[in-house]
Amino acid sequence: MVDATIAKEPGLGLSEREVAARLKADGYNELPRAGRRTPFRIVLEVLREPMLALLLGGGVLYLLLGSPEEALILLAFALFSIVITVVQESRTERVLEALRDLTSPRALVIRGGERRRIAGREVVRGDLIVLAEGDRVPADARLIKATDVQTDESLLTGESVPVRKVASVASPPARPGGDDLPDVFSGSLVIRGSGIAEVTGTGPRSEIGRIGQSLNTLETEPPRLQAQMRRLVKLCAIFGGVVSVLAVVLYGSLRGGWLDALLAGIAIGMSMLPEELPVVLTVFMAMGAWRISKARVLTRRAAAIETLGSATVLCTDKTGTLTQNRMTVAELRLPDGTGFRPDGGVLPEQFRPLAETGRLASAPQPFDPMEKAFHAVAKGISDTGLPGSSDLLRTYGLRPDLLAMSNVWRSGTEGSEAIVAAKGAPEAIAALCHLDADARADLTAQTEDLAAKGMRVLAVAHAAHRGESWPETQDGFDFRLLGLVGLADPLRPGVVYAVAECRTAGIRVVMITGDYPTTAAAIAHQAGLDAETIVSGDALAGMDDAMLAEQARNTTVFARIMPEQKLRIVTALKADSEIVAMTGDGVNDAPSLKAAHIGIAMGGRGTDVAREASSLVLLDDDFGSIVAAVRLGRRVFDNLRKSMGFIIAIHVPIAGLALLPLIFGLPILLWPMHIAFLEMVIDPVCTLVFEAETEEEGIMQRPPRDPAAPLFSASLLGWSVVQGVVVLALTAGIFLLALDRGMPEQEARSLTFVALVLGIVSLIFVNRSFSASIITAFRRRNAALRWVMLIVTVMIGVTLLVPFVQRMFRFGPLHADDLAVTVGAGLLAIIILEVLKPHWRKRLMT
Repeated sequence: MVDATIAKEPGLGLSEREVAARLKADGYNELPRAGRRTPFRIVLEVLREPMLALLLGGGVLYLLLGSPEEALILLAFALFSIVITVVQESRTERVLEALRDLTSPRALVIRGGERRRIAGREVVRGDLIVLAEGDRVPADARLIKATDVQTDESLLTGESVPVRKVASVASPPARPGGDDLPDVFSGSLVIRGSGIAEVTGTGPRSEIGRIGQSLNTLETEPPRLQAQMRRLVKLCAIFGGVVSVLAVVLYGSLRGGWLDALLAGIAIGMSMLPEELPVVLTVFMAMGAWRISKARVLTRRAAAIETLGSATVLCTDKTGTLTQNRMTVAELRLPDGTGFRPDGGVLPEQFRPLAETGRLASAPQPFDPMEKAFHAVAKGISDTGLPGSSDLLRTYGLRPDLLAMSNVWRSGTEGSEAIVAAKGAPEAIAALCHLDADARADLTAQTEDLAAKGMRVLAVAHAAHRGESWPETQDGFDFRLLGLVGLADPLRPGVVYAVAECRTAGIRVVMITGDYPTTAAAIAHQAGLDAETIVSGDALAGMDDAMLAEQARNTTVFARIMPEQKLRIVTALKADSEIVAMTGDGVNDAPSLKAAHIGIAMGGRGTDVAREASSLVLLDDDFGSIVAAVRLGRRVFDNLRKSMGFIIAIHVPIAGLALLPLIFGLPILLWPMHIAFLEMVIDPVCTLVFEAETEEEGIMQRPPRDPAAPLFSASLLGWSVVQGVVVLALTAGIFLLALDRGMPEQEARSLTFVALVLGIVSLIFVNRSFSASIITAFRRRNAALRWVMLIVTVMIGVTLLVPFVQRMFRFGPLHADDLAVTVGAGLLAIIILEVLKPHWRKRLMT
């Protein structure tokens, strides 16, 4: 409804009092969003993770029990994992804030009869906003004055073609995307003309706001790995707790030392509880996010990293995602049917009048992407005596009944003929040129031929005029048809390769666009997509959910799709057990971005709403970066499996050596300090080796991973247990042999402990690759491995040579021949496991 004050005095606008009242009633013109994730808030979110809370709780418990060394080690590594997460996610928030600032529009409003520039967030309902070429519309509004206004609403509709606007105060509210409507929408771009509009909706009451509000009803996909990890930790905790209690009772009953029994029970519990798993998972996700950021992809939710390797369907928008969202002249065609495709070189002589006149029919300083394309194709031939911008005499704009525009130029000296250049819809130019039926039919056939290639087709005509009196309309000129111009929104570089690689990796690419079916089909063919079957928005509207699920299973292109229909398509694919990744940059994409398993927003031209709803943000808007992210996601998961398998493997000898003395009545070998040292120092440090491993061969030639498949499959657990048993047998043999030969308890402990550490190192080499032999894996570059070997060597030296540390670990001195035995045990473990690995390889790679 038009405000009463405005109705009386349409040029004055609102008063400051009315502005203040409406700001108080409606709030600022911005979308409500969750509070900024400060580092403190991120820490609280991390601490709420049950696994990390368990790790911190364990450290506090050991501190209360009077074991500060163990407590400090546990707490230090918990702090380390928190710091990594906070640094990565804080960096993400800073980048998002910077992107948000870049896209915040300002507005020119009329208040109290004066024009003033204000922040877009201060616009209120009823404000009069002044719009001109290049302005971003700050709020939903209705044009009350308009001169040849066109807007780009692709962020709301996904359609790259600008729409015409007319002034009106009585028509009903309309949705984005239609021609000859008075409504302009927040976030859209004025690419031609000027006007004054009355604001009808701000903030959440705008079209953008309604889409943003719908996001609150959608839940993001929960991280599957964390759920699996919680179940594993819970099972290990229950089993380890039962074994620990039995061990305490057994030790206390048989030996009488209940304090030692309690410490032994704690050691056994620690050996069986994989409390380092949350650290490893956090480190892998944080480092994975860092590696993916190097490919210009920002990770907003770590769960997306684990899901990337499982993606089976990639739903992509067309405009700005597959294409560059900028028009270029794809083909020039003369009336006789002769065509030419510009490639940046010199235009043939016969096509120059068509290109020159197309430029003259455009604005001298163009903002419209199509007019920029006309200027670009005529670049280099504008020094042939054609008029400059100062010679523009008159402009005839588009009319609803005549979709053509003309510019009148002074051609030379005073009194000479004026040049009239016109461009517009082929049928409108045909009417201006008074073509006969045969010529019109030929023009229509050529137009349809270009349109079938996905081009936006305009016709260009030329006329000459003498005298100073001008016709009232363009119909008064004697136009001559010069030809047709086909314009296209070109594919982004690398899209064809990216689509092909997705296909090789078993990922189906589905285009969902608001553009017309013909254009969508042409772009799909160019990108290498199957466009034999196209489902339109009208057809989709008549489908129930079951029919849509069946249709979505085999359809590659959806055209003329509304925002709510995008969400239905994503939901249907998910219901069909597909793992869906969705790309987009517009507000219209936000609900489907949030509903998808992996939402991927464009960071350069994308909207705040799209970025906030997404899991990943492409900082350079490069579609090919998605493939790089998928490759890295698969690599992260592969290496995570190697790391987890390694962790399970080393728990077998650690638990075995903790239980062995209790079962056979031998001296206690491992106390809590030893196990904390192994699990929270050696283990996480060695995990960095797996994180840094290069990808397996053929990583993008295998099908997506089944997301329902457990991280710890039966084959992985079996292989881990085999590795652990081999190391346990070797280290237990060394311990028993040392005691049998009368070696003092402390020396036997230090000998066995060093052998265990070297056995753990041997498992690093064995697990570096599931598919390659240790020789092939050894040739791979891995800087982290060199550092780990150095760190392990230094740490062993410190525990054996520094008296204070030696006493704390209850170690005795070792000799050169003792160390040779431990090295030999490590090498023997590698040889045995490399012989056994081929029997497990096929099962591990599935």
